[in-house]
Formats: sequence, structure tokens, C-alpha cells
Amino acid sequence: MIKSELIDLLAEKHKDLYRSDVQNIVTTIFNEISNAMARGDRVELRGFGAFSTKERSARVGRNPKTGEAVQVEKKFVPYFKCGKKLRERLNAPVEK
Repeated sequence: MIKSELIDLLAEKHKDLYRSDVQNIVTTIFNEISNAMARGDRVELRGFGAFSTKERSARVGRNPKTGEAVQVEKKFVPYFKCGKKLRERLNAPVEK
């Protein structure tokens, strides 16, 4: 599902809200999660999961084209840990 599909689905389920309002809500939530992670904060949504960052240390990598050694600087990468309720729902038997 992409962001516009999520907005359409929520707008359809909540007919009392304008589509533009739903779009602003979804965009604000995503921006706040991104801003918190950029500050190094952890964002936990109970039952869904937790968003955080992990640090990857500096290392020596290889250029795949030439095989030459390249210094790769340390960086932070996004990390998501699934919540218990979401994991249970994903692994529940599928009804036909």
C-alpha cells in the first residue's frame, strides 16, 4: 500500500472528514515519526511496533565495479521492530 492508497482508504472509512484533512493528518503523522527518528528518538505505537535508528559503524567496503577498497563512513539507518499484536495477526491462520 502506498501513501495515497492509505489516504483514500481512510477517507472512505471516515466520510465525516474531507480527503484534504485526512491527507494532512497522515502527512503530519509521517513527518512527526521522521522528525523524531532524525533526533534519535524512538517512536512506539502500541500493538503495531517501534521505529528507531541503528548506527552502522565506519568500515572498509569494496567498489563492486573495480574491487578497489573504499572507506564507508558511519551512518544511521531506520529500524522497525514489529509489535506482539501485529506479529500474532500476521501469523494467524488465514480464513478462506
